Parts: sequence; structure tokens; C-alpha cells
Amino acid sequence: MINYEVTVFTGNLALASTFNNVYITLVGTDGESKRIDLTSWKPSFFRGQVSHFIVSCPKSLGKLVMIKLDKQKRFLQDSWYPAKVEVKSPKNKTYHFPIYHWITDSEVYCFREGTGLWKCACLIYTVLGLYIIFIETADTLVIRLSTHHSVIAIVPSWDVYAQGIPHCIKGNSIQSLPYDVHFSLTKTAEMKYTAVTGMHQDSLGGDSCIPKSSKKYYFPDFVHKHWKEDSLFGYQFLNGVNPMLIRCCKALPKNFPVTGDMVSLHGRGSLADEMMKGNIFLCDYKLLDGVQPNTINKKKQYLMAPLILLQKTPDNKLMPIAIQLKQKPAKDNPIFLPTDSEYDWLMAKIFVRSADFNFYEVSVHLLRTHLLAEVFTVSLLRNLPMVHPLYKLLMPHTRYTLQINVLARQLLISKTGYAASGGKGVITILQKSLSSLTYSSLCIPDDIAERGLKDVPNFYYRDDGLKFVKEILTSYYKTDAEVQKDSELQKWIQDIYEHGFLSQASTGIPQKFSTVDEMVKFVTMVIFTCSAQHSAPINDLSFTPSMQYDFGAWMPNSPVTLQLPPPTKKGKASEKSMIDTFPNIQTTVHGMAVMWLLSKQSSDSIFLGQYPEEHFTEEVPCQKIKDFQVELKRLSAEIKARNSVLDLPYTYLDPDVTENSVSI
Repeated sequence: MINYEVTVFTGNLALASTFNNVYITLVGTDGESKRIDLTSWKPSFFRGQVSHFIVSCPKSLGKLVMIKLDKQKRFLQDSWYPAKVEVKSPKNKTYHFPIYHWITDSEVYCFREGTGLWKCACLIYTVLGLYIIFIETADTLVIRLSTHHSVIAIVPSWDVYAQGIPHCIKGNSIQSLPYDVHFSLTKTAEMKYTAVTGMHQDSLGGDSCIPKSSKKYYFPDFVHKHWKEDSLFGYQFLNGVNPMLIRCCKALPKNFPVTGDMVSLHGRGSLADEMMKGNIFLCDYKLLDGVQPNTINKKKQYLMAPLILLQKTPDNKLMPIAIQLKQKPAKDNPIFLPTDSEYDWLMAKIFVRSADFNFYEVSVHLLRTHLLAEVFTVSLLRNLPMVHPLYKLLMPHTRYTLQINVLARQLLISKTGYAASGGKGVITILQKSLSSLTYSSLCIPDDIAERGLKDVPNFYYRDDGLKFVKEILTSYYKTDAEVQKDSELQKWIQDIYEHGFLSQASTGIPQKFSTVDEMVKFVTMVIFTCSAQHSAPINDLSFTPSMQYDFGAWMPNSPVTLQLPPPTKKGKASEKSMIDTFPNIQTTVHGMAVMWLLSKQSSDSIFLGQYPEEHFTEEVPCQKIKDFQVELKRLSAEIKARNSVLDLPYTYLDPDVTENSVSI
């Protein structure tokens, strides 16, 4: 008899244990073992436990390529979460079978040997004399491997939430999602607790909605004291919640008729000279033009589409020098200047901050992270097998994304909403943003260069973001021809192009990969989008949970909506008109409570560079992961050292607090 040593690792998750009977079958190139009951009379598969067994066969099975696992009800049907299985052959070769999959029924599940493969799926099926059966249901496509009708994959289907925006997973409830993508019990419990306490604080109103920890924190207090100042207003375009819009301005837009005589510049030189030197910057919220504002409590809200001109001063500050609140120049659309009356200028900045909040939440945070991350995830689950190196690389960056997006569609992207862009406005902004989105704007080095920000000092988002690079895939793809021949990889990118970017060639999103460099660039963008790009505004190394809360806890700095129109003439604004324009207390508290809820990381968060699920088993990628972790530690140390001498520390892209995935 030939003995194989089998080690089964049960995951360390709540309810991961099973008391059912567990069976295994070893499958090799020269045959397969009998179906063996590993449970016998004593259950062995408890949470976090490592269990050892011997599987005996009359002859060698050859090279092991797959295992089959199933569990059968003993008393009651329960769920089991096997993490991985290792099998040691009589020749002392260890085969690794990554699983990380909930088994909730009595089906036979097949798991391939963990060596990363991108071109051998059909080979295994041919060697074993097996064939595939496709069974399409209302929500999923189930692929079964016969002859034993073993489930090898559950493939999600695409759905259209609204025309003109990225497609999403089919399923309008948490229960309709694959069990593997659900929140953990820990995260579910913590989110419910946060929501309940947030709503309690919301019902009390006023200062009680601000968590006690943040009242003691320096940053919101700083914003409270300095929100009226031009220096903080300008600072936020680089290092605030939304650094995605500012660009160097070499020529003024025709609809923004600012003249050199109007503006008061810092330092010597004319407006034309400063533009030529690269010291003038523009923020244009043209995507908000024509968006129908929300109605809250039967009261119309107001959302502008402003243009802002800023100057980099000799002391390296970014200062606003002109603001126009609507896109079309007109007598009732004056250009506001720092030399105007206190409340004229302050009101102009308030309408800009409100526009920035709404633009960021929908066009940047929702579209460019949540919705695109869902597209990347669904395409991954549809097109790549577990042994594919791209599956192994990207799977950690998909954790919880599908469930958080289903919750967002149920609760936040509503017909009413709490912000000025709620209701129809959200869909309008998404449609306009997607139609104008470009591939280069998603790739941070290209985006920074295109916006003329390579040399802007004190731009910490740029400095930290450019360092997130990962090229494990080059150990699997040695030539461009190998990339071109990988049909699974090509289907993945084609699905993204078709369902994420709606087959719009104008975006520049690749429809296929022709070279290794093209693939690496795109995958790097995916990882950055799902981790750092999403996490920056919801991270903080210190006491409060997020940049959103740091800058938004003092409502006048980031009003979620405004309930009076902007001034149409100079000299009319006052403290009373400013207060009357702000959202009411209920809307303000609701907005703050939502920001607090969506900023709370769960205690089981997994941060960049952490890979508790060991999908890679080969020496080269495992070593590259270790090298990547060392690099992230070095980067984190650099960020902490830089922040130690800053008045306003920029902690938001520190790898220590950057989650691996869009999970909140």
C-alpha cells in the first residue's frame, strides 16, 4: 500500500468548525484514491485546528493535481470553512491545495493543486477523462465537473443597476450573494452596533453625534479654528479628501473670464507670467453642471458647478485667487475674489466645499473605487480559476467588496439621500463621470503627470501613492506571447472593458493585453484602486476613523448640502445669510453619522501587505510577497518620519492603515 499524509487546516473564523462527516478523494495523473471518511467516530475539524490523517492507496497516484472534499450531515447540517489541505507523497513531495471556501452543503467540491497555472486547465480535464457541465440559474452559472457532479465554481452573473454606469453583480440582497463573499460575523456585528449607536446619536442631535474620541483629537479642532482661512481652503485640494481634480493651468477656460487686473497675486509677476511658470492651478467641477439637486424634507437644495483658480505662492502654499460658482459667465454669476467683503468671499468658498463633497462622494469615491472594484471582482470570479496567478494576486483585494456595494445600493444610493446630489443627481453624476473617465486618470503616475502636478511641493497623496507597485505576475509570464495566449486573462480584461466601462473605446481601457508591461500596469492600477485609492479618505493612524471625518466633522468646512442659492451680486452676503444657507441640524447630523459609520474599520480588517490566506505556494512569489512587506514597512517608517515634523500630518496612505480591499 502507498500512504499519503494528509493535513487539513480549518480556518480560524467564527463558525468555521463542523461536526459533519468529512470525506476526501485524492486525484492524480495516474488515478484517484477511494473516497475516505476523515471523521471516523471523532469530529476533528474545529476552528483553527490542524488535523492529520493517512490515506492509503494500492498504487501511486502519480502527480497529484486535485482533491475532492465533501461533508455529509451527521446530526444537523452545518457549515465548514477549510483553509487549506497539504498532502505529502511517499516520495516526500508536499502538494498544497489552497481552499479558503465555505462548504455549506453536501456537494462534492474539487480543489486544484496550488501551483500557479494559467494555461493548464484543459490539460487536467483531458488527463482525467472528465468533462464540464454548465447549469445556468436565475442568478448564477454553476459549473460542475463530472463524472461525480462535483462543484468546481459558482460564477456570478452581471446585472444593470442603472443605464450608463458600471454593471454590478446580479442579486439585490445579501442572501443572493455567494456565501464566500459575505462579511464575517465579527464585521456584521460591529457594523450593526455602529449603525445602532450612530442612529441613537443622530436622534439626540447636536454635539452628541460627534464620537467622544474625535472631540479630543487635534485635527477637527484645527479645522474648526482655521476653516475660514484661504491657506486651509487651498491645502485641501492637494491633501484633503479629494485631490483628484486640481490641475496645472496654462490657459484659462473661455467660460472663466478672469483677467490679470482682477486678481491679487502673492509675490511679484503677472497672471500670465505665473501661468507660464506653472504656478497657477484650476479646479473645474463642470461634471456637476446640470445635475438636478436633491429635495430634502420637501425643501429644494442647491449644488453649484464652480471653477476655482489657485496660485502656488513663493512660500509653497496653495492660495485661491478667484472663484466662479456657475459654469456660464453672466451678470448674476460674479467672479468672487479674496478682496471682496468677508462674507461674499466666505460664501463662495462654502459653495465650493459643498460641491467638492458631493463631487468626491459620487464621482471619485463611489465610481472610481466601489463600483470599479466590484467590476474587477465579478470579472475575477467569472473568468479566472483559483490556480490562476492573477486570481491568487487579486483575491485579497476583493474582500467584502460585493456585500458592501449591495448594502450601498440598498441604503445610500437612494431616491432621497442626505446630500445635495442625492436621488437622480447621483445617477446623473455617475453617468457623466463614467463617460469622461480615462484609463490614464486611474493610473496614478499618468494622472499626476497629465495634471501637471509632478513638481508641486507638499503633495503627500502623490508622494505616497506612487510607491504602491507589485509585479509578482512577471514570475509567471516571461514573454509577451504568454500573455497573449492566456485566454482566461484576456476574458478577464474583456469583461471589465465591456461591463465596467460599457465598451467605450474613448476611455482608453484596454480590451486585451498584448504585452507583460500592459498587464502589470493594469493590475497595479486595480490593486491601487482597491486599496490605497479607496482607503486614503477613510484612514487615519490616530484617534478618529477617517480623513472624511477629520475635514467634515466641522460642517461649514464640508456641507453635505446647501438650502439657499448662492449670491448673485456682491455685497449682499452676511453672517445670517450664511447660517440660513447651511443645511439644517437633522441633515447635518445625518451626514455626520453616515460618515462615521462608513469610516469605522472592523477589528478583522486586513491591511496592505498582509496575506493571511496563503493562495501562493511557490517559492518565488512567496519571496516577492516578503520583499513587498519589507518595502511597505520602509515606506510606513518614511511617512511617520515626515509626519513628525508637519503641522498637519498626512497619515492616510500609510500602509499600516491601508486596507487591502474596498470593505467599508
